[in-house]
Amino acid sequence: MYHQPVLKNRRTLLERAEKFVSDIYFTDCNLRGRLYGDSCPLESLASSLSAKRIKFTEASQQNFAPYRVGDTFGPTWWTCWFKLTLNIPESWRGREVHLLWESDGEAMVWRDGQPVQGLTKEGEKTSYILSACLKDEEPHSVTLYVEMACNGLFGAGKGSMIAAPDPNRKFSVQRAELVIFNRDVRELLTDFEMLIDIVKELGEGEQRGYQALFTVNEMVNLCVPSDPSTFPRTHSLAHKFFSQRNGESQHIVHAMGHCHIDSAWLWPYEETIRKCGRSWVTVIRLMEKNPDFVFTCSQAQQFQWVKSWYPGLFSQIQHFVKKGQFIPVGGTWVEMDGNLPSGESMVRQFLEGQRFFNQEFGIHCKEFWLPDTFGYSAQLPQIMQGFGISNFLTQKLSWNLVNTFPHNTFFWEGLDGSKVLTHFPPGNSYEMKGKIEELVKTMKNNKDKGRANHSAVLFGFGDGGGGPTQLMLDRLNRVRDTDGLPKVQTSSPDKLFSELRADSDLLCTWSGELFLELHNGTYTTEAQIKRGNRQCETLLHDVEVASCLALCREPTFKYPVEKLRKLWRLLLLNQFHDVIPGSCIEMVVEDALRYYEDIRSGCTALLRDACGALASKGSGAGVFNSLSWERQEVIQTQEGAGEPDLALVTVPSVGSAPVTNTEPVTPVSVTVQANGAVVMENGILQTVVNTDGTLASLYLINENREAISDSCHGNQFVMFDDVPLYWDAWDVMDYHLQTRKPVLEVVQPVQVTSSGGLRGSVSFTLRISDKSTIKQTIIMDAMCPYIKFSTEVKWAESHKFLKVEFPVRVHSPNATYEIQFGHLQRPTHRNTSWDWARFEVWGHKWADLSEHNFGVALLNDCKYGYSVHKNTMTLSLLRAPKAPDANADMGTHHFTYAIMPHTGSFQDASVIQCAYNLNFPLRLIQCTPDSAPWSAFSVSAEAVILETVKQAEDRKGALVVRLFESHGSSVTATLRTALPVREAWHCDLMERQDPNQPAPIKSGGIALNFSPFQIVSLLLIL
Repeated sequence: MYHQPVLKNRRTLLERAEKFVSDIYFTDCNLRGRLYGDSCPLESLASSLSAKRIKFTEASQQNFAPYRVGDTFGPTWWTCWFKLTLNIPESWRGREVHLLWESDGEAMVWRDGQPVQGLTKEGEKTSYILSACLKDEEPHSVTLYVEMACNGLFGAGKGSMIAAPDPNRKFSVQRAELVIFNRDVRELLTDFEMLIDIVKELGEGEQRGYQALFTVNEMVNLCVPSDPSTFPRTHSLAHKFFSQRNGESQHIVHAMGHCHIDSAWLWPYEETIRKCGRSWVTVIRLMEKNPDFVFTCSQAQQFQWVKSWYPGLFSQIQHFVKKGQFIPVGGTWVEMDGNLPSGESMVRQFLEGQRFFNQEFGIHCKEFWLPDTFGYSAQLPQIMQGFGISNFLTQKLSWNLVNTFPHNTFFWEGLDGSKVLTHFPPGNSYEMKGKIEELVKTMKNNKDKGRANHSAVLFGFGDGGGGPTQLMLDRLNRVRDTDGLPKVQTSSPDKLFSELRADSDLLCTWSGELFLELHNGTYTTEAQIKRGNRQCETLLHDVEVASCLALCREPTFKYPVEKLRKLWRLLLLNQFHDVIPGSCIEMVVEDALRYYEDIRSGCTALLRDACGALASKGSGAGVFNSLSWERQEVIQTQEGAGEPDLALVTVPSVGSAPVTNTEPVTPVSVTVQANGAVVMENGILQTVVNTDGTLASLYLINENREAISDSCHGNQFVMFDDVPLYWDAWDVMDYHLQTRKPVLEVVQPVQVTSSGGLRGSVSFTLRISDKSTIKQTIIMDAMCPYIKFSTEVKWAESHKFLKVEFPVRVHSPNATYEIQFGHLQRPTHRNTSWDWARFEVWGHKWADLSEHNFGVALLNDCKYGYSVHKNTMTLSLLRAPKAPDANADMGTHHFTYAIMPHTGSFQDASVIQCAYNLNFPLRLIQCTPDSAPWSAFSVSAEAVILETVKQAEDRKGALVVRLFESHGSSVTATLRTALPVREAWHCDLMERQDPNQPAPIKSGGIALNFSPFQIVSLLLIL
């Protein structure tokens, strides 16, 4: 040990150590400059450009032309394949030999026809190890292929990461050579880096920080970069420091490798397949060298892609899954959005995901894994528990703009009372790098100190893939138990949650939704995607119901298992948390809309087949109702131009009936007043429509109640400036509310388009700007308790937000919003920061504002963004962000919303059923005119909704029906069925029969008990 006097100037000692390992300064004489030894050029380098993403077998047959390092190629999204021939010098015997490859695209090394290593400069992977210690018997002449995507880890944004991609970007290879890699230098650099970071992070107030400073200074004194014989003693100084242990009470960090890969975002779905290949093959290489390295990996869809594109890699993954190193987590098909998918869609995310993981790996995920989505529905805990999942990991609420979420480890209680143990890694990231600052932050930032002493550290490059590196593993290995830092152990989700659960007595409980106070614009952005999702959810529901009924009524009918699975998986894929929210590039939007078209056409054909088998053959018109209550509605009996043929039909629950036109109790009357306003009335409602299309009055006739506020107008379109701070497609900021401008310019005043009887309607056109217009038809049907607004918007705005307002005569501190399998309340006031942070919220088919005995509901067929402030109910319609899709929402949009004043509570007024009716149209079928109305299922309690009827998985001759309590009440309901059911059993959401819970079939049906918002699944054996 040297004993020269040590100066007390902390800054100079620290900066001296930093410069000693700098990759910028003094590299001619410092340690960093010695990382690589001799280099050697490649024997030959040739390239072949492809506009498409092709498989290796095809690529290796292409014509390759000589390539010179530095030459550019492209454009964006193309692929350049390189053929490399290498000759390793004999003199490098005994040395570690790397292929050094630096390029601005994402690359994959192929050897002997198999992918072997991902290379991405942004992901700190720029070398492929050819030999760890070159031996004579190893091949010295090698041919490799490098597949290079013309995009970076985060796509190819023009000017900023989230900008729309630059379609004409050119790419190049900056370095391609053989080098000697000095492993001992790398090890010492890691020692230095960790000690320097300890000095910085522990600061001047900690003795341990000074110990690190003096240790690293002694190491600089001792280490001679040009003399490797000085390295062991230098390393032993660092080792001595790292080996000084913690006390028993120190916080424990559970380190898990992780590689969050967005299934699509700033790149298309197809590129994600290659991102998975590049990232996961690199993980496999790390596992071969580090037997205790554990890697967590979610999203069954991505495993499916890898199985299809890289079968050899998939076999290696299966091997390491068996060994317990490669751990599939999450149990869902993709990491879906936590707000917008329907309840049944969320169930299918888990059903498809858990089944895939079970079939391919023999495992059942016990934790839900959703680190990066924009809020979490209050029904998720119940859905998780239905799949045997009791643990949940995320971190996104750390992004809250206004309020800091008070916990990192807690019990999350859902809408029905179900609880799951929840952990937010206190480091507030799912892509750490194993650095000291992250470990210290994890310990200091833990909001449950004294209650929870274990935390997750997820390390590895993420979002665009990349994953862990050897350097990250080396960093964490240095400080497994180092005084002053948390203890670090290689772990798994199972171990982490077991430790947390074992000591959970003091944990707090958070009840209700986990609302993200950011990214509220994602409820509205890319409206065509939102519409496609809602319509396809509806279609898949109807196909399954009709197919089950056909199965029971027509012995030759085959349930379309595989076709439905394929269509469901497409829908689930589009529910990924950057697709359905609309926070993706235009290429992804185009893919998503194409998938919705595939689902629509596939479902239409399947529905035709099922309804054909279901109905008696005939030339008469019939109607199919997929919902679990009788419906009386005005329908259009013939498609086509001209005046529509209308009929008022009555159709039983989950069944069909011939079209027989009923006369309404009160026909619709339409009267034009002297001032041009139009009065429409149907015996339930009376409305006065002004010449500009706003509602002057909406009157509930029997109750003598006006719904529209004094001196206000309903159906008022309003525009807002919509310029967020950064996240364009994601965010709408609170200050946009200060820029409200009503849409006032009338192009075509209100005119009558249906003069009454079964339907009255008026149409009008407004101009938003010189580029955008609204054309709307307001429809009042006979016997219908709500008014519909069928809307077409031609939209060509920039950074504007279109909404529609209904100021109503209701006073209430809370509004109610439909969510998955239920509803919840949110404040209409802005008392606290938690209240005003919810200036824009999400909901599904309806929102309601009620006081005692009266209220108004706002229904819609494809919208998700709402705001109810005081007595003004607002539905968000269209946004116009410019990044990452420069053309987001430009074009023509069609949507329908409805307004429904009611007496009593929204539950008693059947608001929930009306919203379903608006979204699930009665479907025309063929039948004989004399066929009798037929109902397959009915439910005795209005509070209980039969949500799903499907064939059981892997079990012919059995159906699964799913019901839920929708009012928030405890209730007993009887499910009646006309189908030939032999026995009925309760089952979980995985459709596993509960042998202790038969559901006895009595003459009246199956009696079921529900607690508030409970989901019940039954297995019906035919």
